[in-house]
Amino acid sequence: MHELIGKEVEVEAMGITYTGTLVEVGEAEVHLQTDSGWVVVPLEQVVNIRAKEA
Repeated sequence: MHELIGKEVEVEAMGITYTGTLVEVGEAEVHLQTDSGWVVVPLEQVVNIRAKEA
């Protein structure tokens, strides 16, 4: 996951897909910068993090 920091990603959590720039993957949370602002997702709820396809 850490290799995706600074890149556009899709994060799946609780049936929702968030799209934005991956800023940080901590021990408890994933931080994204999206067009709408900051999104913080609890790591325990994350199902998948993948690079956004062009």
